[in-house]
Amino acid sequence: MRLLLVTLLLASVAVIQAQWYNFPGEAIQGARDMWNAYSDMKDANWKDSDKYFHARGNYDAAQRGPGGKWAAEVISDAREGWQGNSGRGHEDSEADQVANRHGREGNDPNHFRPAGLPDKIAEMRLLLATLASVAVIQAQWYNFPGEAIQGARDMWRAYSDMKDVNWKDSDKYFHARGNYDAAQRGPGGKWAAEVISNSREGWQGNSGRGHEDSEADQEANRHGREGNDPNHFRPAGLPDQY
Repeated sequence: MRLLLVTLLLASVAVIQAQWYNFPGEAIQGARDMWNAYSDMKDANWKDSDKYFHARGNYDAAQRGPGGKWAAEVISDAREGWQGNSGRGHEDSEADQVANRHGREGNDPNHFRPAGLPDKIAEMRLLLATLASVAVIQAQWYNFPGEAIQGARDMWRAYSDMKDVNWKDSDKYFHARGNYDAAQRGPGGKWAAEVISNSREGWQGNSGRGHEDSEADQEANRHGREGNDPNHFRPAGLPDQY
């Protein structure tokens, strides 16, 4: 079993190294998708259409691949952070983020489409904002491969500790801890944690484990990957060194 999981981890790392070469191009294309959606929203100026265009931009960008999905998240978070500081309420900003995540996870943007919105919207480009978004992306993706490799090591360290301590009901804690540590490396580490977690749960699901157990593991994975405290899943009595 351990040898098989080691093989799976190494295969996941190989996938990571193979995929990141496409990351910059996907990110730039994703930034353009986000900008197209923003431009269409401004051009249409249609009541209650903002959530639809947020979801559409994130959806289109995420379809480009991991780079596009990452670019959509960077741009969405930066936009909502700026708008929150400009005086807009927290609830309105969080509603925008719900639409952002909805599209970024591959869900249909038309869930937020307002009645009567025209099918075609003429595009208008604002060059300064486009260049600013692309500049942020280009500045950050150079660190992505190193972060991904460090994140894969964090995931492996958590797995090794889980096997070494062999503590009852500790697996969710180690899942959360590995994802948390990897995500702290930056976008590359967070991405590596997601790739490895999904690969591991996909394999374990095919090995006969139930869907509910696998989904519980994924909940712990996401909990840590989003920066939440892994100790939420820590079992009583687990030695402090872990």
